[in-house]
Parts: sequence; C-alpha cells; structure tokens
Amino acid sequence: MQEIGQICGIVLTKMSEALEPGISTQELDEIGHQVLRQYGARSAPIAMYRFPGYTCISVNDVVAHGIPSADVIIKEGDTVNIDVSAVKNGFYGDTAYTYMVGKVDKKKQEVCLAAQEALKNALKVAVAGNFLSEIGRAVEQTAHRHGFRVIKNLCGHGVGHTLHDKPDAINNYWEKRDRRVLTPGLVLAIEPFVSPKDEFVLDAESDGWTLRTRNRCCVAQYEHTVMVTEDEPVILTLRDDENEIFKK
Repeated sequence: MQEIGQICGIVLTKMSEALEPGISTQELDEIGHQVLRQYGARSAPIAMYRFPGYTCISVNDVVAHGIPSADVIIKEGDTVNIDVSAVKNGFYGDTAYTYMVGKVDKKKQEVCLAAQEALKNALKVAVAGNFLSEIGRAVEQTAHRHGFRVIKNLCGHGVGHTLHDKPDAINNYWEKRDRRVLTPGLVLAIEPFVSPKDEFVLDAESDGWTLRTRNRCCVAQYEHTVMVTEDEPVILTLRDDENEIFKK
C-alpha cells in the first residue's frame, strides 16, 4: 500500500508540473500513463471499469470522471481536478487534487481552500475507535462554516485489494445512523467535494461518465489514501511538493 500510494503521488506531481494554459487534457493524461508505466503500475479505472483514459481530468464545472480529450484545452483561470488511481502487485491507491491555473476568480479560490481544509479536518478524526460518520461530519461542518455545501452523492470508500473496497459510502455529510467504527489497519480513500451551492451531481453527458452539477458551478475535490491507526492516520499518497495544509 505504501508503494502504490507513493506511485500515485508521483504521477499526480508529474502531471501537475506540466499543467499550464495551452495543454490538452489528453496530453496530461498521456504523461500520467508514461509515469505509471515507468513504475510498473497500471491505471485502476482502466483495469476495473474500462474507463476511456488513464486518469480522470475534470475541468471547471465537470465535477468528476472527466474523460481526457484532445479537444479540452486548459486555459488561464481554469480549475483542473486530476484524479489518479493505480494498481501494482494487486494493491490499489487513489489520490486527487484540484489545481488553480494561473489567476482564478475569488469564488473558485475560496471553494478550493475550503475543500482543502475539509480534508485536513476529516483526517483528524480518521482514528481507530471513532465512528466512520465523524469523517462526513468534519467535512460538512467545514464546508458550512465557509458558506458552502458538500456533494452528497459522491463519497469516499475503502481501497486496497480493489479500487472500491469496504467500507463503502464514506459520506461527506453526517449520517447519524451510520454506526460503523474505524479499526486499526483500515485503508480509506477520503475525498471531500465542496460546492458553492449544489449538493448533487448529474450524469450530464451521453458518455456515461462525466458528472456535473445542475447549476454548472465549480466544485473542488481533494483526496488521499490513508491507513487508520490508533493515533493519526498514515497518509499513503502524501507528496513531497504538497501544500502544507495536509502535513503535520
């Protein structure tokens, strides 16, 4: 799990280094493919679901599962979510980051910062003995404190022997009836989605993958694969170049 987590982080780093106005999402995806090959890993979305891309790249009002395309060209002011999940030797990792390209408007900045804070606060409660629902409560409280909402029909999940292991449905809101308890060694993909106003995403295209909000607003997502311990969780996908907000 540490190896595949590190590989996912490296792939995300290399893709982000190439992220600039004028590059297509297909070109970015090919960079991800080459780095995966370099480390002997495979794209998890392709391996499990035959997704039409090595990574998911979602631009602006695309919330998740954006298909890489030569026709989608990154522009100044865009927000770009890169979601990397991979498999090696039967183990899976999953990580994502929403990048701001150049100068973006204030609302996008605020949404991204709130989502980063939501992930940080979720990690604080991902401790053995806590209810799983505390993760969602931390995310929801953080979003509301900033005047935003969470996407309720996208959620985190267990990860390890498959891309989506048990526990499933790690909600980004507090579900008080969820009495599942976190245990040492449990591996989770925690991924808050923070929105200015919408709470649900829709299948917006005929491709069967692309998800948007009804109001086509920008949504920010940040994701890490973590292992639960009796103390703070071990972040398996933490990158050397990453924002200090996710570090101790």
